[in-house]
Amino acid sequence: MALDNPAFSRNEAFSKQGAVAAAQDVSASELQEMYERPTTLPDREVMTYDDALAKSALSFGVLLVGAAIGWFTAVSMPWLWIGAALVGFVLGLVNAFKREPSPALILAYAAVQGIFVGAISQWYELQFGGGIVGQAVIATLVVVGVTLALFASGKIRASARATKIFLIAMVGYAVFSLVNLGLMLFGATDDPWGLRGAEIFGIPWGIIIGVLVVIMAAYSLVLDFDFIQQGVRNRAPKKYAWTGAFGVMVTVVWLYLEILRILAIAQSSD
Repeated sequence: MALDNPAFSRNEAFSKQGAVAAAQDVSASELQEMYERPTTLPDREVMTYDDALAKSALSFGVLLVGAAIGWFTAVSMPWLWIGAALVGFVLGLVNAFKREPSPALILAYAAVQGIFVGAISQWYELQFGGGIVGQAVIATLVVVGVTLALFASGKIRASARATKIFLIAMVGYAVFSLVNLGLMLFGATDDPWGLRGAEIFGIPWGIIIGVLVVIMAAYSLVLDFDFIQQGVRNRAPKKYAWTGAFGVMVTVVWLYLEILRILAIAQSSD
């Protein structure tokens, strides 16, 4: 029920007293007009696949421009990408927890995150060479393409059980990452990858965990695609296409960085 929603209950227009007061302030003709008003938004004001695609393309375009800046300034202006990483983290949290999407904040996130991604990619290329960035880009595009194709064909779908497992795995991965970072910062391990550099049957933990994280990122993409699909089916307001675009962008960046790290760990272990 609408009254169960705190946002509605705080608004007098959704309360019984507010409704009575409103009825007293309008004429019979106005009440009839309100009764005949369509219950759904006009077609031009609802979310569509084309709209979500356009906003995603714009977001990634801004991200790529930022990545080019980060790539060419990574060595000469290290403070730029470090600042961009911090600002991107804050903007990511703001966009994730905002009740309504803000195109300006989402594009700002794309710009600063692009600077960070471009700079860290340049670092990986300088450290490991061998076209590692190109390999990571191709692998990311393959994972995204395959996931989208499977979702579009109905072969994979988001489910309550899978989402619960995904969330538990995400918490576990976050804890592992924080512990690993702490061990590296305090000198508890001399391996440049921390616990990720430890081997089991000759395979670095970083590769095993990385593959699992790639699978998690692929499922995160499924959730993003499902959000867009449900938004279109339910005729959600057009602005929520920005939310879908933001979700896809965050997941793709996460996927790319994880693949980049897997390739680097694999080269380090050779």
